[in-house]
Amino acid sequence: MNRLSPPPTDTPPRPADADADADTATAALETRDLVKRFRTGEGPVEVLRGVSFALRSGSSLALTGESGSGKSTLLHICAGLEPADDGAVLVGGRDIAALSEPDRAALRRGTLGLVFQQFNLIPSLDVARNLAFQARLAGRHDPAHLAALAERLGLAALTTRYPEELSGGQQQRVAIGRCLAARPAVVLADEPTGNLDEATGDAVLDLLLETCREAGAALLLVTHSPRLAARCDGRLHLHAGRVAPA
Repeated sequence: MNRLSPPPTDTPPRPADADADADTATAALETRDLVKRFRTGEGPVEVLRGVSFALRSGSSLALTGESGSGKSTLLHICAGLEPADDGAVLVGGRDIAALSEPDRAALRRGTLGLVFQQFNLIPSLDVARNLAFQARLAGRHDPAHLAALAERLGLAALTTRYPEELSGGQQQRVAIGRCLAARPAVVLADEPTGNLDEATGDAVLDLLLETCREAGAALLLVTHSPRLAARCDGRLHLHAGRVAPA
């Protein structure tokens, strides 16, 4: 397996308690008083209770909290994959609830980059074509950019392999590369290093942070790791569905 490019050494860690708010006039991603309820046998349960934040282009925000605090639900709502029961999500100033489903799908193709714990690679496509898939949908296919990403992610020697021939960590790197290849304005990443060893995970996070900053993309990163959260520009901690001190 190729090694990942070494992480940069001249960027100091960001404080974990950095202010999660941003100037909403320049927000790439903003939520306003989000509420989400799920129905159970005992009645409705509020999973999110008035969550608000704003994230500028080129900045990163770590989303932390214990299991069941609402992190993945918040990410899915920001991606337009689940509706909120109250409040609003704005991507580039556009309220995604006001968009039709085809328009939300177009937003995910061209503006939002998604990296979830389930790799969602296409089994019938090799690594090279999986990497290019999102960029082609977004109309941003750039072979030179793809080759550079493959090299930095340690995938250059694996481009002719298929997902079933890869380890879980290799598949996760392909999923991350597929997202970055499309040059999205907002990257939503749910535990993107959870299947990687510490050294590889650190290098992948370095690549995510560096690529998003260079491209001016906003990064919302779900993580259980305080150490990784400290690498982001800000931190949003959820407890029982509410924003709380970390």
